[in-house]
Amino acid sequence: MLLTVRDVPPRIAFALERAGVHPLLARLFAARGVKHVDELDDGLSLLLKPETLLNADAAARLLADAIDAQRRVCIVADYDCDGATACAVALRGLAMLGAETGTLGYVVPDRSVHGYGLTPAIVDLAQAQRRPHLLVTVDNGVASFEGVAHAHELGMAVLVTDHHLPALVDGAPALPDADVIVNPNQPGDAFASKSLAGVGVMFYVLLALRAELRARGRFDAANQPKLDALLDLVALGTVADVVKLDANNRRLVAQGLRRMRAGRMQPGVAALFAAASRDPRRAAAFDLGFALGPRVNAAGRLADMTLGIECLATDDAGRASDLARELDAINRERREVEAGMREQAQAALACLMPEGSEPPPALVLFDPGFHEGVVGIVAGRLKDRVHRPTFVFAVAQDGSLKGSGRSIAGFHLRDALDLVAKRHPGMLRRFGGHAMAAGCSLDAAHFEAFDAALQQVAREWLDEATLQRRLPTDGPLALEYFNAETVSTLDAQVWGQAFESPVFCDDVDVVQQRLVADKHLKLRVRHQGQLRDAIWFGRVEPVAERVRVAYRLSLDEWQGQQRLQMVVETAVNL
Repeated sequence: MLLTVRDVPPRIAFALERAGVHPLLARLFAARGVKHVDELDDGLSLLLKPETLLNADAAARLLADAIDAQRRVCIVADYDCDGATACAVALRGLAMLGAETGTLGYVVPDRSVHGYGLTPAIVDLAQAQRRPHLLVTVDNGVASFEGVAHAHELGMAVLVTDHHLPALVDGAPALPDADVIVNPNQPGDAFASKSLAGVGVMFYVLLALRAELRARGRFDAANQPKLDALLDLVALGTVADVVKLDANNRRLVAQGLRRMRAGRMQPGVAALFAAASRDPRRAAAFDLGFALGPRVNAAGRLADMTLGIECLATDDAGRASDLARELDAINRERREVEAGMREQAQAALACLMPEGSEPPPALVLFDPGFHEGVVGIVAGRLKDRVHRPTFVFAVAQDGSLKGSGRSIAGFHLRDALDLVAKRHPGMLRRFGGHAMAAGCSLDAAHFEAFDAALQQVAREWLDEATLQRRLPTDGPLALEYFNAETVSTLDAQVWGQAFESPVFCDDVDVVQQRLVADKHLKLRVRHQGQLRDAIWFGRVEPVAERVRVAYRLSLDEWQGQQRLQMVVETAVNL
């Protein structure tokens, strides 16, 4: 592991500090690319304007016409937290803007039955359950060529709202023949934030719809529905989907967190906080990504995402509480399934990598006992362990293999799949994704050939620099900032993907070390002449007497007492 220190442009850090930013935060923000204090303003007025999002105006007209004519609208959701929050935002927002309750409904695919996105099968389900005039996809649809065509055959209009990259046809992006497509990543869209989550795209469509209805005289600016009431859901979906927290996304998340801390949130969000034993008055992005989000995601992985959507869409606090507890139970089951799969995967990995040997260029694993709902999580865990692009496959309901992959910086996973598909026509039934996460399906007979093909691409694309593990840090933390006030200052900020929470790096002498709960290394270290507590979660091996540690600063609460501690990310011997 190579510990690096982020570059801090001194003039920018100084300018931020002169503008009133806390000195430590000024250094941290400058190191993360903030160039002006205005980028730190999370006011709603600074959000990118909906009219700059391609086709948002056309989507608004389509929805406004449907509302005016009381046409039936069916939301086609996705089975992850982004899709669930986007569906809840759509249902709540359309109702706020005048859609009659009886005209609104939704369907959500079962990942093992319907597959991903607007497939013909999910179109048939929508027709059977809702008989809609208009289908609105959220967090999916941009690659649903067959589903859109089938919907049109049945007389439905289709509005696609998505944020994923379009499919490639003959090497060029291609779009389905939907009535309207809103996606910041479609060709020709100049929207300044390409990192909107699916829930963010749907929120922007609602902003455009509100403007359209205002222009039609349905209400004026003083009396229009307050869509900012939906920002707790937008924040949850944005963080849980691990999209880049650019300035616009940070504003959306900051506004959502502000409402949570003030107690202004949907009953389902409050219920999820309670189920996770988290205090919404101290809500942080960490809670959304590691406590609430996984509980919603668990429904789509092991059960039915209808549970997650109903939890987020209901106004009945009692029902929301019951559903949140059910989601919590499913999440505990998910952890057990994941733990078992991870043990199996690690046993297979031990066969591929005898002790002391280097891992292969890419890791591709399959076991008939793997659960397809958890393969992505396991792929991520293994990728973190071996620092190689990793795919994990499970048997799908139709007998094919469905795989989920996670990658490392410098290896674009979706592009790698595209190259495999070009070199081996017919091998992949379908594929898609992003640079760091992608999925594909193939016939079981093609598994070994796919393994070899991905290994070949990895050998061609990966070099020694890419394979070197690096952990960017923020360097040493000055002695004056080792206090509870600093923890509170840091926790109040919005950190996340591409705007990572601070990790500091210092040399320490290890005075004491012992295991707690048989799985965590508790340390007492001497740092800058002071004795400090530290803990390394998931570490059981002892460390050397003198090490350089990368750590986060936190408060350990026990029996009502708070103690400052260093949470160790990694350590290298000195």
